[in-house]
Amino acid sequence: MNKSLQTHHANRISRTPRIWRWMQIWMHVICGVCTLSFIFPFLTRDKKDRKIQDWSKRLLKIFNIQLSVSGAELLTDTPHLIASNHISWMDIHVINAFRPIRFVAKSEVASWPIFGWMAKQLGTVFIRRDSSRHAMQVVGQMAQVLQVESICIFPEGTSTNGDSVLPFRPNLFEGAIVAQAPVFPMAIRYIYRSTGVRSEAPAFIGDMGLLESMANILDARDLEATLTILPSYQHDLGAPIDRKVLATHAQDLIAKTI
Repeated sequence: MNKSLQTHHANRISRTPRIWRWMQIWMHVICGVCTLSFIFPFLTRDKKDRKIQDWSKRLLKIFNIQLSVSGAELLTDTPHLIASNHISWMDIHVINAFRPIRFVAKSEVASWPIFGWMAKQLGTVFIRRDSSRHAMQVVGQMAQVLQVESICIFPEGTSTNGDSVLPFRPNLFEGAIVAQAPVFPMAIRYIYRSTGVRSEAPAFIGDMGLLESMANILDARDLEATLTILPSYQHDLGAPIDRKVLATHAQDLIAKTI
């Protein structure tokens, strides 16, 4: 076989796994859409959570992302607020693979093809980042949800490459204060399994499109997502809690962890 034929053969072989992985992704998404449309309306909350967790675990497997969690024993069985740093659209699925939870997301997510619709069906609360009035309405919604279910927020307001933590916006912490729910910081990191070095492959930043981000993660093929749950803020019983104190507590612990 001459060199040009060898090169063509090698390229064809290298493209085959990539095409198959993309096919797996879209088949998995279609299955998720069908589940949300035809099965979810008839399930109990516990069964819905199991479906969400199984779907998320399968998505991580397709992307070849392993998951490790530390500090899970800190979480209470009662509804609570998780405040996490934010790196990627994959964060939501990583967290759901660990333990399904309601999310507060930026309003732009609602307009994403397919994934935005899926987020709506899963009960995501959407917030407009440019409107303080809307943020206060969301706080009221969060306080109601926190009476019966846990919520996860990304208080940085945007995603980063994971190298550092942006200042946490305190507004959404008010929902936990109103509901008297504990707040647990959570640190997310993506590393290369082979080296333990932080990876920027999952980072969804700037003008990056969703498909471009998905391709970056697929190309990495050696990722581990790590979740570290950190202690909740401890305060004197009966003393008022300031949302800025809660935000600073969560931000500082996460910054020290990543």
